[in-house]
Amino acid sequence: MIALAATIPAWADTPPLRAENSKVLPPLLRDVGINQRLDQQVPLDLEFRDETGKAVRLADYLGHKPAVLALVYYQCPMLCTMVLNGLLESLKQLKFDVGDQFNVVTVSFDPSEKPALAAAKKALYVGLYGRPGAAEGWHFLTGDEPAIHQLAQAVGFRYHYDPQTRQFAHATAIMVVTPQGKLARYFYGIRYPAGDLRLALVEASAGKIGSPVDQVLLFCCQYNPATGKYGFIISRVIQIAGLVTVLSLGTLILVMSRGARQARQI
Repeated sequence: MIALAATIPAWADTPPLRAENSKVLPPLLRDVGINQRLDQQVPLDLEFRDETGKAVRLADYLGHKPAVLALVYYQCPMLCTMVLNGLLESLKQLKFDVGDQFNVVTVSFDPSEKPALAAAKKALYVGLYGRPGAAEGWHFLTGDEPAIHQLAQAVGFRYHYDPQTRQFAHATAIMVVTPQGKLARYFYGIRYPAGDLRLALVEASAGKIGSPVDQVLLFCCQYNPATGKYGFIISRVIQIAGLVTVLSLGTLILVMSRGARQARQI
C-alpha cells in the first residue's frame, strides 16, 4: 500500500500513461491508465443505482445537457477524494450552476459499494458546493460489475484491483460529455482549471450555454488531447487583435469626422 501510495501521486496529474512506458511501471500499474475516446458514444442505457437506491440509467443524466463525468470509488483512501475536491473547487469558480446549465455524474467503479456510501458522498459535496438546485444536478451512482466494466471501457478508463491491499490502482481524470452522450473532453489529474472546464462545457453544449466572450475564446483557443488543456491559437489571436484594431480606428475616424463637420457648421 505504501509503494502504491507513493507511486500514483507522481503521475496522477499527468496525461494518460503511454503503452511504450508500460515496461518501466510496477506490475500493478501496467493495466492502469486512460485511453481517450473522443467523440465516442457513452452507453446511455447502462443501469446504475442512485444515492437513494433507485434504479437509473445514464440517459437520465447525460441525454439533456452537457455533463461532467467522474469515475471514482467512495472508499478510496486518497486519490478519489483529491479528484472530487479538485472538481469541487473548479465548480465553485464557475458561474454556471450544477443542475442548471450542466450536470455532474459521479460513478463508483467498485461494485461492492452501495447507495448508502453514495448518499454520504453526495451530502458532503453538495453541501460544500452550497448552491441551490445542486442536489438535482450532482448525482452519485453505484452499480454492478457488468455495467461498471462497460462504462469504463467506453470512456477508456483502465483500473486494477489489488486483492492484497483490497484497493484499486487507477488513473485520475474527469470527462465532459455532450447532451447527446458523446465524450467531448478529458481533463487529467486532480486539478481542473475552471476556465478550461467552462470552455469545454460551452463547446460541448454547441454554444447553448455561455456568453459571446466564450465564443471568442473558443475561436482563439484549441483543446490539446495530449495535455488535456486549452491553448491559444496565435494566428487567430492575431486575427481578433487586427479586427479590434480596425474597428477602433474606424470608430476614431468616424468620431473625428463628425467633430470636424460640427466645427465647420459653427
